[in-house]
Order: sequence, then C-alpha cells, then structure tokens
Amino acid sequence: MRAAHEDITKRSLVLFAARRQSLQVIPGRPPIVNFQQLRSVRETLRCDFNLTEVALRLHTSQPGVSRHIRELEDELGVVIFERAGKRLTGLTEPGLEVVRVVERLLVEQDNLRRAAEEFTGRDVGRLTVATTHSQARYALPRVVRAFRERFPGVHLNLQQGSPAHIAEWVATGKADIGIATESVGLMPELVTFPGYQWHHQIVVPPEHALLKKRAAPTLADVAAHPIITYDNGLTGRPHIDAAFARQALQPDIVLTAMDADVIKTYVIAGLGVGIIASIAYDPDEDARLAAIDAHHLFEANMTRIAIRRGAHLRKYAYAFIELFAPHLTRDGMEKAIGTPGESYEI
Repeated sequence: MRAAHEDITKRSLVLFAARRQSLQVIPGRPPIVNFQQLRSVRETLRCDFNLTEVALRLHTSQPGVSRHIRELEDELGVVIFERAGKRLTGLTEPGLEVVRVVERLLVEQDNLRRAAEEFTGRDVGRLTVATTHSQARYALPRVVRAFRERFPGVHLNLQQGSPAHIAEWVATGKADIGIATESVGLMPELVTFPGYQWHHQIVVPPEHALLKKRAAPTLADVAAHPIITYDNGLTGRPHIDAAFARQALQPDIVLTAMDADVIKTYVIAGLGVGIIASIAYDPDEDARLAAIDAHHLFEANMTRIAIRRGAHLRKYAYAFIELFAPHLTRDGMEKAIGTPGESYEI
C-alpha cells in the first residue's frame, strides 16, 4: 500500500511539473479564481472524490467539474488532488492547505451575502435549525412560537437528526444553528454555547414496584427491572451507561429508541422501566405514567448551541438563540464565533 501511495504521489509530482512548464505565469499578477472552481473543490471533498455526485450537487456536468478543478490547479500552480488515472484519490500536501483556504473563502462569501441581506431585508429570510427530536418536540415549541410572532417574514426550517448529523450540517453550512446534547462540541469547525442543563427521569406505570419504596430508588433498584431508554449516543445515554458502570451493574436494556415518545409507549405497554429526559414528561399528557426523580442517579446533561466558526449570522438568528438561552448575548457570541479557541462558557 505504501508503494502504491508513493507511486500516486510521484505521478502527481510529474503532472505538477508538466503543468508548471506549460503554465504562462504573468509576473506580479494575482491568481484569477472564481467561486465555481472553489465550490467544485469543496464538494469533491464532501463527496469523497466522487465527481459524478459532485456534478449532481452543483447542477453541472462531470467534465465541467473536472475542468474547474484543473483550471484552479493551473491558476495556482499546484496539484490539489492525487490521481489514479482519471480518478481523484486524495489530497496532495499542498492540496491540504489549499482546501483550508477554499473553505474559508466560501464561508466569507456566504457571510458577505448575509451581511448585505441584513440591510436589504432586515426581517425577511430563512433560518435552518438542526436539532434532535427531543429538542424539537419538548424544548423548542415555546421558542418557535415567540420567534414567529417577532419575525413573521422569516421561514423557519427545523431539520431533525442525530447529534453527529447536526454537527456535520452546521459545519458544512447546511444549517445555521445546531442544538443538541452530544457531539456538537467535538468538531473544531464549530463553536458551542451552553443552552440549558437537564436531568434524566424514570417513568413507570402507576402501580409499579419502584413507586412503593419509601426511600428514593438506587441504581441497583432500577437495574433489577427491564429498562427502556435512548439509543447509544443519544439524549444523555452516555451518562446513563456510565452511572451503571461505576457501580459495576449490568442493566437489562430490553429496548432502545431515538425519542421519548416511543420509550413511553412501551413503558405503558408493560415492557419495562423507562429512563427519559425530564423535559419529555408532562403530568397531564402522560397521565398513564408516573415519574420518579433520578437526578441523584445520573449525571446532569448540558444541551448546547452550535454555530460554524467564523459564520456571519443574521439578526434574527441571534434572536432565536437568545429566546432559547436568554443568558447568551449577541456580542458575546459574535466574539466567540470570530475567535479561534475553545467553546464559550458562562
């Protein structure tokens, strides 16, 4: 494999040398680059070097994508992609640096458009918020209602997915804001802000044995029953697993689901004890269930807001965040978004 990699690198260097010989460099002239060339490079990375998929995303032809990439390489005087025949297989060493600059330029292009829109259409536009089912179902309704009353001209898109997808959508510009508990703080392209802290809660049928205990249940008491809770990596599940592991308990998790509505359905059906986010339990709507406080059993969770580092957000985007997390301010967020480093804390 190493020999094959060296062979590809040699061929790239040969191609680079051949292009440099044929390139007519004008002394003192800066490279002439267009955004279509930059988008072709960025999407080639996002599509794992599949130019057919790149062409579909950019609404052009595969030869057109190849031409844009070649033109940019010729203009810059470096080979960006390694090749095996006509296929692109990876990034060259200079390509690694070029793509970082390409990403920054395209982010700034988007920022330029948003800055202009701030003055040409102050309260009109589109806001995409990527979030989990739990946040969209239980935490965001009051925020969305208040936002719609304040910004009726803004079209709001709630894009639901797993925390990993949410982080990816924000990092690649497919979403303006991400709201989730896990994963969003792990990508260096994102800056995150604390939203709110929450705990898990146990839900059981009204006559369940756990309700008859005089003292608050222990983890061992809970582990004595079949358990229904969230899928791995979702809605604080790591803290649930860690709590049992610390006490060397092996819970019998008989069913997992992405959202609390499914968990509650199967608890009502008698399949086991449910462990859900506290915001997912409503005494009126969940009359067929009883809740047991579990803050003493599981570590607290923090839901965070994620924004792409360096992004320019419209005024109404900051307003949405402030409605969701009133302790955050636009000035503080703008400073954090524009400054390399760790996530913002209060």
